[in-house]
Amino acid sequence: MSTVDNRSVVADLVRSCHPQPAFAVSAMAALLAIAVGRGPLGTVAVFAAVLAGQLSVGWSNDWLDADRDAATGRRDKPVAAGLVPVRVVRAAAVAALLAAVPLSLLSGVVAGSLHVAAVLSAWSYNLWLKFTALSALPYVVSFGLLPAFVVTGAPGHPAPPVWLVLTGALLGAAAHFANVLPDLADDLATGVRGLPHRLGHSASALTALVLLLGASIVLVVGAPGLPAAVRVGAPAVGLGAGVAGLLLGRRGGSRAAFTGVISVAALDVLLLLLGAR
Repeated sequence: MSTVDNRSVVADLVRSCHPQPAFAVSAMAALLAIAVGRGPLGTVAVFAAVLAGQLSVGWSNDWLDADRDAATGRRDKPVAAGLVPVRVVRAAAVAALLAAVPLSLLSGVVAGSLHVAAVLSAWSYNLWLKFTALSALPYVVSFGLLPAFVVTGAPGHPAPPVWLVLTGALLGAAAHFANVLPDLADDLATGVRGLPHRLGHSASALTALVLLLGASIVLVVGAPGLPAAVRVGAPAVGLGAGVAGLLLGRRGGSRAAFTGVISVAALDVLLLLLGAR
């Protein structure tokens, strides 16, 4: 194989890992590590561990969904498009999963075990739970454990505050409902019937918004040190953005509901980082 071909395979392999959410979640974990005082080395350890876990989850998703993606003509998926062999993506997923274990343990046995459990929970979604009414459960568990991993690995290994874990769980559940909104029809056509698919597009968008607003309320009530203006204004801004997205999203083919939900999620993440200080 030529150097050009090798570069093409590597580029397509990177595309197969779902790079945007993988790096976004890893960066958010690193910022949280800075906020809770993990220091430079601790922050790098968090970023590396979370990135390895996210890569394993993204690659396993494309590996396990290859046939379904091909059936729905997903040309944006390199595996389904035949640009990367399934065996290569499968090997990458397993390698990243194995790498996530020692990288997680750099934060200590307890914290590392929490992150490994979070990654395995995400794998359970790809392997089985995405087809069931319990499809949101891995998101609740994994995103709830993520801030717990970051905090528990800090000097002195403190227990994570309840509000932080609950916020992560609510954001994770909302992420599940928001993430599937653009692909509901394709998923149903290939036999995927998670909880959002059973509820439908409108109900799923509303559920995502309610979960995100719940996260906002937990944050403004539980997080210490937030200015009073933020405590009052943030939920109002989130509610306005979410409702606007839902109303505009009623038009056929509109992605406004998804955009509105993501906007509220971004606001919640900002509040989370501010509160974690």
